[in-house]
Amino acid sequence: MTDPNYLIIPGDTQSRVLLHVPHSSREIPALVRPQLLLDDTELNQELDEMTDSATDYLAMQSAKNATLKPWLFVNLLSRLVIDPERFPDERESMNEVGMGAVYTKTSAGKVLRLPSPTEEEVLLKSYFHPYAAALSHLVGERLHANGAVTIVDVHSYRPIAHLNGINHNQQRPALCIGTDQFHTPEMLITGLKQAFQGIGSIVENEPYAGTYVPLDYYEKDCAVSSVMTEIRADTFLNPDLTFNAGCEKVISALSRFINQI
Repeated sequence: MTDPNYLIIPGDTQSRVLLHVPHSSREIPALVRPQLLLDDTELNQELDEMTDSATDYLAMQSAKNATLKPWLFVNLLSRLVIDPERFPDERESMNEVGMGAVYTKTSAGKVLRLPSPTEEEVLLKSYFHPYAAALSHLVGERLHANGAVTIVDVHSYRPIAHLNGINHNQQRPALCIGTDQFHTPEMLITGLKQAFQGIGSIVENEPYAGTYVPLDYYEKDCAVSSVMTEIRADTFLNPDLTFNAGCEKVISALSRFINQI
């Protein structure tokens, strides 16, 4: 791989906020496409299901509207290539449903790609590890510059649970706040709840739990804080993935939260 699979959009030098957008892209490199055992129609349907559609737009617009511009780190490739937020080893709970760092199953539990340790190692080496290293480096730069950094992990999720999920029978609020016991201070949780008042119901760690922290800092440095925003897609998107009237409210809420940090 010669081109980076991520985009860094610089913010203000004084900003301690880093918006991480890992799942907004539908792009699949030509070299990876033959691994995916779906025809083009099936692949588009799977991308509709699995892509956090327009979360890059939400992040960019909220950053634009913020008083102090945060930094952005955006994944340029689909999570069907690699999922940068999974553990690349046996620690990953989603391995049990074929959706670890390299997916082998679809959202409906069908075969996405055949398990291949060789192909998986190539994908991790080509995409996962360079992405993780670049994000970790950026966190380190911001930490050195300002003494602390807050990662806001920007996601969305569908109103109806995927068949291959591990979170059935859980609440699906307008905003799910994902937290980590070590890296998420109470002030971030309180700030999100205040900023997103009026958007709808808010629940912590349900149906999704946790938040991204680079492994170099994970459970090692509390100056790196993190919180995940899982915004239910119908709060800002129509079923055909076009924007609805709630989009600007979500952008404003995210901007308010950034300004509070």
